[in-house]
Amino acid sequence: MAALPDRRKQLWSVIRVSSGNFLEMYDFFLFAYYAGIIGRVFFPSDNPFASLMASLATFGVGFFMRPLGAIVLGAYLDHYGRRAGLLLTLALMAVGTLTIALAPGYQAIGVLAPLVIVFGRLVQGFSAGVELGGVSVYLSEIATPGHKGFYVSWQSGSQQVAVIFVALLGVALAKTLTPEAMGDWGWRIPFLIGCLILPLLFLLRRSLEETGEFLARGQAHRHPKPGEILFSVVLNWPIVIIGMMMVTMTTVSFYFITAYTPTFGQEVLKLSATDSLLVTLCVGVSNLFWLPVMGAVSDRVGRRPLLILFTALALVSAYPALSWLSAAPSFARLLAVELWLSFLYGSYNGAMVVALTEIMPVSVRTSGFSVAYSLATALFGGLTPAISHELIHATGNRAVPGLWLMFAAGCGLAAALLAWRQPFAARELKPAE
Repeated sequence: MAALPDRRKQLWSVIRVSSGNFLEMYDFFLFAYYAGIIGRVFFPSDNPFASLMASLATFGVGFFMRPLGAIVLGAYLDHYGRRAGLLLTLALMAVGTLTIALAPGYQAIGVLAPLVIVFGRLVQGFSAGVELGGVSVYLSEIATPGHKGFYVSWQSGSQQVAVIFVALLGVALAKTLTPEAMGDWGWRIPFLIGCLILPLLFLLRRSLEETGEFLARGQAHRHPKPGEILFSVVLNWPIVIIGMMMVTMTTVSFYFITAYTPTFGQEVLKLSATDSLLVTLCVGVSNLFWLPVMGAVSDRVGRRPLLILFTALALVSAYPALSWLSAAPSFARLLAVELWLSFLYGSYNGAMVVALTEIMPVSVRTSGFSVAYSLATALFGGLTPAISHELIHATGNRAVPGLWLMFAAGCGLAAALLAWRQPFAARELKPAE
């Protein structure tokens, strides 16, 4: 009988730690989904393409703060604990969310409007630099033996709940409000809803317990200081670079099939807003299914075989799939292609996230994970909507983002082949007494 209460306790811990991750991704997706409207409100121009690109670039600029957040906040989590750090990241995310939700438009305050929006995105990016790593490491450290892949997959799973929630909200608003109302004030409603759920998320995270593994290391040796943590991350630069290459496949695929899909569907394929959001909703549901399933599979067959298989599939299928879609755009074809890419992403990422926690040095697990993840997201993933749109504009080829997806898959495949080789094994600092 004791096993059931323990199982419930574990489940509740997963929900509490993942709740803040939901908010972070919710805010990021909102900005990308409404990039066209945000461009017109905060970056008005006679050229619609210029306004949209300014908005997409602002979406991307937040990712450049992630490496700094990974270093600063990652050291905080590795020194002071997972619980304290995850509360801090949620507080910072709240600041960014409120800033964007309440910012006056360009017509009200002129050039200050885009500056306020950029500030909000920078704060969000700084917080996000360690949020994913902190949540992943927490889940890996509370996982029961033999189920680490399944547990850690719920870090990404919470993101898919955000995708689904935002898509449902977008469909409801598109059905309820006119395009004029959405452009004037309706786009702020989802951001304000995010602000309203903040108190609940703080309550959930405040009740988190510190992980037993972190407490045990503190009893045996003192936790490394921030300077020592930074030194260890630099010492392990080869595995950090390999981790970054692993994440590139995940982050490029993820932001293409979620954040960019509404813009791709409406602006490029000329499908309706409702069709594009419905596809995004289906992608979120598909991701939410495949992530825990393949995380559990990786617990049985190992991480490496899945990483190699699904990067290889992405390499040979991404461009042909988008070419088929571009030849005759329709709701059915967009749905089919996005669900295929979702299967590849979910299957790969179900194994990748837990693998990234396992290859990093134990004493700096959060920092190493977060630096690798944030570098990949800053350099590649976060810019995927802007890069994809610019490539299409420059070449006139609506399938050209498939080449970008193939590049990401190549990075992931190379990383999977290198990660478990002895020359790249993690190097631990001598424990501090």
